[in-house]
Amino acid sequence: MLSDAKPRPRRVAVGEFDGVHLGHREVIRGSDTVLTFEPHPLRVVRPEAAPKMLTSLDVKTELIATLGVRELVVVPFDHGFAHQSPAEFVDQVLVASLAATHVSVGENFRFGHLAAGDSVLLAADSRFETRVVPLVEVDGEIVSSSHIRALVGAGEVDLAARLLGAPFQLRGEVVRGDQRGRTLGFPTANIVPDEALVCPGHGIYVARADEACACVSIGVRPTFGTGRAVLVEAFLLDREIDLYGHTLQIDFLQRLRGERRFESVDALIEQMKRDVELTRELCG
Repeated sequence: MLSDAKPRPRRVAVGEFDGVHLGHREVIRGSDTVLTFEPHPLRVVRPEAAPKMLTSLDVKTELIATLGVRELVVVPFDHGFAHQSPAEFVDQVLVASLAATHVSVGENFRFGHLAAGDSVLLAADSRFETRVVPLVEVDGEIVSSSHIRALVGAGEVDLAARLLGAPFQLRGEVVRGDQRGRTLGFPTANIVPDEALVCPGHGIYVARADEACACVSIGVRPTFGTGRAVLVEAFLLDREIDLYGHTLQIDFLQRLRGERRFESVDALIEQMKRDVELTRELCG
């Protein structure tokens, strides 16, 4: 939290950094402090437009910690903070609280009431040096959190991974399902996805989970017509699993196919066998 920050000269990277993708990593490069906001500003100023997030604060914290920074400062974003003018943000946060000597932001970074502040305003301030990082492109694609959210939602997790710089990950507590996978010969670890976070689109995926290759199903199990909500079901290859109550991290590598309804349980089992064998080949 900002109140925990002790006075010292800082090289500060500022941004929301949802997903900590390749563009964010370039903004953070060379900084010893990362300043971010929780919750996402849109959840406060325009809740109807707020996106589902790629990462929870805990996961974002872990990812940023791998980048060699000394400190993560989290600003609680509320209506009071949202009404700060750009000048107040610079004076009170960057200068008074953090004693920033260098400030790094992406070229599209906006801040202050009504998002009136931008990188031009920061660069004009002589109290610190400002580094403005151009948008990063990978194979002609602009790297942005919104684009990555769309890719993950469409099931294009392999493309999302190229922009993230790492596989898209989903975490959750393993819960008891219908036990149907066990009766079919494919016992699964089941996670109910967090409604606040992005989840890959319905389908079958190659992934890694708990250091094992995993064939993961996301959907509503149409063959059985359960009427239940979306469930993430991970079959860990060559592993005996008893993960109930534990937090499981799933790293998504590739989408195999969409979710579909089968005419019989036997047909479903045969397809599951093919999915598992293809997962074994692709996961490596």
